[in-house]
Amino acid sequence: MSIRSRLEIVENKIAQACARSGRERSSVLLIAVSKTKPIEDIQEAYEAGCRAIGENRVQELLQKASAVDQPLAWHLIGHLQVNKVKYLPGIATMIHSVDSEKLAQEINRQVQKHQIKIDVLCEVNIAGEESKFGIAPEQIPVFVKRISESCPNLNLKGLMTVAPRTSEPEENRVYFRRMKQLLMEANAALPANRQMTELSMGMSGDYEVAIEEGATMIRIGSAIFGSRDYDVT
Repeated sequence: MSIRSRLEIVENKIAQACARSGRERSSVLLIAVSKTKPIEDIQEAYEAGCRAIGENRVQELLQKASAVDQPLAWHLIGHLQVNKVKYLPGIATMIHSVDSEKLAQEINRQVQKHQIKIDVLCEVNIAGEESKFGIAPEQIPVFVKRISESCPNLNLKGLMTVAPRTSEPEENRVYFRRMKQLLMEANAALPANRQMTELSMGMSGDYEVAIEEGATMIRIGSAIFGSRDYDVT
């Protein structure tokens, strides 16, 4: 099946999930996650209408962003090491994985050098999994308040999570619902002019449930690009 055909299927499911939850299709940004996939696949996705690409690794994002001519928004969605932040200003559109004050301060410092700002999301370890990065849910309101006050060059847009891997999407509904609640709780700690609106949650196996529970960004890889060969990297 072609990337265009897979995208059409995903788009139809997004539209249906939006309709079920009384939302406009325009309220959800589809981020096509191209990790391990070649430039040609990204170009095919662009030609099929995709305008946002997600990458897990800084090096891969940089390589692809420099090789693709099309005007794409590049989202860094994987864990970000502090020593890799310096490569992202001016290239990454958004960083989804701010998971410590140290990282937030370094992102702020690096973008200040370029006299720009950058959109970021705070990563939440919503299920408390030891294998996952992210801030504990109960710490989010205090964390976002401190980041908002101490990092003026970060546009704190919202929250991100990677829900548990499961064969039953319904099992993650409780986590997506909790994320929506967390966003409201975090906003209560922020001034009116810094309210957050974005929820990056939902991947190939559970994005429809995520949309029904308020996702504004979904990160879709295999459902668009097919299965991955991790040996290539």
